[in-house]
Amino acid sequence: MEILAPVHGPAEWEPRYNPAEELVYTILSQHTSDLNSERAYQTLMDTFGTLNAVAEASPEAIEDAIRHGGLAKQKSVRIKTVLNLVHEEVGSFDLSFLGEMPLDEAKTWLKKFPGIGPKTAAIILCFALGMPAMPVDTHIYRVSQRLRLIGPKVNADKAHDLLEPMVPPKDVFAFHVYLIRHGRQICKAQRPKCGECVLAERCPSQGKFDKPKRKTSTRKSKSRMPKS
Repeated sequence: MEILAPVHGPAEWEPRYNPAEELVYTILSQHTSDLNSERAYQTLMDTFGTLNAVAEASPEAIEDAIRHGGLAKQKSVRIKTVLNLVHEEVGSFDLSFLGEMPLDEAKTWLKKFPGIGPKTAAIILCFALGMPAMPVDTHIYRVSQRLRLIGPKVNADKAHDLLEPMVPPKDVFAFHVYLIRHGRQICKAQRPKCGECVLAERCPSQGKFDKPKRKTSTRKSKSRMPKS
């Protein structure tokens, strides 16, 4: 943490949306970019105004509003289904009570809804409520494997359970932010910048992704006369 902080800047938590809004946003963010999911969410809320209106809308109307986010047909059904299931159980879209529950219980409560897995549950609890849940995205998963924080055969879902206890609760959000930034800027998937990495000296994967230089041939090619 103390090594990455000077490189990647401050990582101070502040709520992005309330928990129910974060739930919808996170569904929209699945399998697309941050830019596309943000545009889709803003268009959805500009169109319907409230989550109640979204829950009451037809899947086709929701699909049209979230088209920017990709997989709109599937996500529209999932959003409507989850919102209605939440409302049936809670009687509203106020999920602030999750912040009063033990972390594991709050995760379990969220994961019983279709389409809400470990990553989505952790995002909701971390970003909306400031709970020490560890969302593991593709960047965190890659960097953690290269640092040998998790083994090569550990899947992304299991990584949540392994990484979270490694970090003090007060540092979970910052750890999440720093590893994402590190994965995007330095420890890239195809060409990691090991020469610029402040973790290189303690990284078991240092230099393993460097491509060997091609040997240039010293033989002179024979010139050929063009065919007549």
